[in-house]
Amino acid sequence: MIGEKELAEIREWLHRSQNPVFFFDNDVDGLSSFLLLRRYIKTGKGVAIKNPSLNKTYSRKLNELKPDVVFILDIPIVEKDFLDECKQLGMPVVRIDHHPIEESSKNDENVHYYNPLASKEASSEPVSYWCYKVTKKDDWIAMAGCVSDWFVPDFAEEFEKNYSDIFALKKPEEILFETEFGKLIRILDFALKDSTSNVIKMLKILRDVKDPYEILQENKKYEDIRKRYEHLKKKYDLLLEKAIDMEKKEKGKLFYFEYGSDLGMSADLANELLYLFKEKEVFVIVRIKDSIAKVSIRGRGHRDMRKLVENALKETEGKGGGHEHACGVTIGTDDLKKFKKNIEEILKD
Repeated sequence: MIGEKELAEIREWLHRSQNPVFFFDNDVDGLSSFLLLRRYIKTGKGVAIKNPSLNKTYSRKLNELKPDVVFILDIPIVEKDFLDECKQLGMPVVRIDHHPIEESSKNDENVHYYNPLASKEASSEPVSYWCYKVTKKDDWIAMAGCVSDWFVPDFAEEFEKNYSDIFALKKPEEILFETEFGKLIRILDFALKDSTSNVIKMLKILRDVKDPYEILQENKKYEDIRKRYEHLKKKYDLLLEKAIDMEKKEKGKLFYFEYGSDLGMSADLANELLYLFKEKEVFVIVRIKDSIAKVSIRGRGHRDMRKLVENALKETEGKGGGHEHACGVTIGTDDLKKFKKNIEEILKD
């Protein structure tokens, strides 16, 4: 866990900063984390990171925005060259994360690193949960981030009392796929799958939204966000239908599905297939674009997906990692056959 002393330190960094920049992971947990902190101090720019890592290529944003404090939220890999650039420019870094600890951040004197896994009482709550503990505002944004990461926070019971018409206290996957609040999460998720200019526009709009109903209902201000959701939902539903048909042919513990698209929907598909097909143990959803495969992996039960990924990547050039039951991998299509074969061998055990 992240203790009260550390939460107070994060709060102090927020109050101290006059021109912060927030680099956040391109999912609803990352988005919610940014919104919570940005709405709390009412200043700062947000940059969604669609790549697997935050590296030196993003230094141009440092030179363009000239922040006094750099906040890094929910990004699993932060390269040393990016941290070195922050140090060289005299920009302190506040990193809040819940992925496996990176020594490059932990041992950098310019990085103020907050990760519940580093505590004696190690835990892995989503970053949006800890940002809510910092700000103590906008519980619906925090709830969206938490549930999107398949975590039901300790304030869920009170939250249900206030939003019982759109939220029910269930398992996270049931909230996600069976409630109106789950639809809100998917609306936000799909809004991130857009051009950079449209994402920036969306971030500005969300700075002022008062409650979840404004997005769910026919409010003209959020019309573009809903239209984007409806447009992508049609494409998503076609892919989901193909995957469901494929499930009838898949035998054993593994569900493996490949598709080609410019849109990154593998994580969404993996989550919903995990919810739908409870007899399967491991779900590997592969999006192929050009010669690169982006893979989302989900699992249930005792098997650790991080270990599975580590072993499946042997003798390949791929990279990946994540959480116990949810991982991501980037791998060349030339190595994909070997990667799949390795997983099949592992699941024979």
